[in-house]
Amino acid sequence: MSRGVSEGVKDWIGLVARLVTGGVWIVAGALKLPHPADSVRAVRAYDLLPEAVVPAVGHLLPVLEVVIGLCLVVGVLVRGTSIVSALLFVAFIIGISSAWARGLSIDCGCFGGGGQIPDAAAKYPGEIARDIGLLALSAWLVVRPRSRLALDTVLFPVGTDHDPDHDPDHDPDTDPEDEGSLDGAEEDLAQDR
Repeated sequence: MSRGVSEGVKDWIGLVARLVTGGVWIVAGALKLPHPADSVRAVRAYDLLPEAVVPAVGHLLPVLEVVIGLCLVVGVLVRGTSIVSALLFVAFIIGISSAWARGLSIDCGCFGGGGQIPDAAAKYPGEIARDIGLLALSAWLVVRPRSRLALDTVLFPVGTDHDPDHDPDHDPDTDPEDEGSLDGAEEDLAQDR
């Protein structure tokens, strides 16, 4: 019974992780979509990418952010979306850290804006801490993508393909299938002696 309670708590943690991370992505992307020139300027300010790809990244990033956010909020393709989310947060952490280390004073452009601003370095620790927190939530969803109120549970029900790792009712101590595999392992061990 305690296993069922802990699984239920993990499902609720997953829901919160999905909604928080997805909500941040939606807001970040939606604020940038109407101002693509600002998004391009923000990407350019980091001075990390070749100029040839800066406009494409600046235009596509807000769209990608909104798509990631929507997928997480509705709970569809959660593991794959969370992997992309985690990779983007790693890239943002590296970008902000690099700007800080190189003495650049730029707006991160995370929620619109971007470019040179005075005293931006004072904001870098908070921005990095925020992105580390969101990276942790994304990592949780990579490891444990199933959660409450997710469309994935309807599209890909656990019962169709027995997966003990995601089946809260699965008890390995009483499952006869597990006993058979254990007996086979014990027999192999006995033969090796």
